[in-house]
Amino acid sequence: MYRMAGSFIVTRGNVEPVGEMGLNMRILSLSGPHGHHYFAGGFAVMFVVVAYVLAPTGAAAQDDAIANALSTDSRLAAGGNHTCAMTKAGVVKCWGDNGSGEIGDGTRKDRLTPVQVKQLVTGSVIALAAGASQTCALTKAGVLKCWGDNTYGEVGDGTKTNRLTPVTIANRVAAVSAGAAHTCALTEAGGLMCWGGNWAGQLGDGTATNRLSPVNVKGLKGGVAAVAAGNFYTCALTDTGGVLCWGQNLGGQLGDGTRTERLTPVGVHGLSGGVIAIAAGGGQTCALTTAGGVKCWGGNPVGQLGDGTTKDRLTPVNVKGLTSGAIAIAAGEAHTCALTEAGGVKCWGFNEFGQLGNGSTTDQSTPAKVKGLTSGVIAISAGLEHTCALTKAGAVECWGDDSHGDLGIGSTIPRDAPVPVPGF
Repeated sequence: MYRMAGSFIVTRGNVEPVGEMGLNMRILSLSGPHGHHYFAGGFAVMFVVVAYVLAPTGAAAQDDAIANALSTDSRLAAGGNHTCAMTKAGVVKCWGDNGSGEIGDGTRKDRLTPVQVKQLVTGSVIALAAGASQTCALTKAGVLKCWGDNTYGEVGDGTKTNRLTPVTIANRVAAVSAGAAHTCALTEAGGLMCWGGNWAGQLGDGTATNRLSPVNVKGLKGGVAAVAAGNFYTCALTDTGGVLCWGQNLGGQLGDGTRTERLTPVGVHGLSGGVIAIAAGGGQTCALTTAGGVKCWGGNPVGQLGDGTTKDRLTPVNVKGLTSGAIAIAAGEAHTCALTEAGGVKCWGFNEFGQLGNGSTTDQSTPAKVKGLTSGVIAISAGLEHTCALTKAGAVECWGDDSHGDLGIGSTIPRDAPVPVPGF
């Protein structure tokens, strides 16, 4: 079984210190990492992705009202079977699976409760990205540091050696997103570069060759506002509100109306503008529009597109009941979540481990409310088969699979409703 990395992304936007929260980010969306089996086109694949999206500066299609609706920092990232978050004081802590060193504490020992990541200066980090088994942190100075599984070069330091503590990968970085076995970074100049596994063309450099260090995505040397790394594919949001995707396309997750693999970026049908955030999951992709609506496309065997069916969609369709009122999105392996203007959370799709948080383990093909989280939430992240939320008070709550201590509560018992993570 191949384990995929989760991912987290943040796009170019305003990042300024503000009180206890540490950052004032115009975050518009985030999606969650996952690292479990996902079935598409007859192939079993694994997926992990977490993505936060900030309002791109200067993007003509951005809606300022929605851009300002969510003001928070990027302290939360759910990966394959691990999770990371920043405390109010700016300390980065991780917990869960640590078989490849993805916790960053210098060991390979699973952690059932949060532990501090080594070699990260307190208060220096502004964003986190958790892949299936790799993790990255972006500093205020634009320095990108990564650690964990490096089998295919997903850490990006030019080697295949797993890293148990953070190593520096690049400078002048504005955002990062970690996918299955690849990682991508948005530069301060608006360009996009990726590295790691590339057998499906997920790096977008026109080849299927794995890369141990960053390479430029073809045609995207500028004009990019956000990036979301999914299972074996990647998507980018442009400054003009359009969406481009590339890589694996078995379930139609590239949104170009086909199931054809693409080695370079192609446009998503009907989304040449009007989008303010993107989220890439196991085999499903979603977009948040300027109207606050959510559209999804790709694989849909367990209802992860939220359209009330289990039919794959090769082009975007509306999520039922979410044509407006959403301010953030998160895509996991086979479940998807949205944050509403009221600060509530809704999830849909695969629910075997309670990752939808609605008190059951029944799959849902339309959005279901997460128990106890109808207000007060400012950020969400979906992992392999677990989900987490950050509240206005700075608390972190998680639910779903806990087989490796994913939830950080000191146990390995799955939870079908949110539970508070100690230390936040």
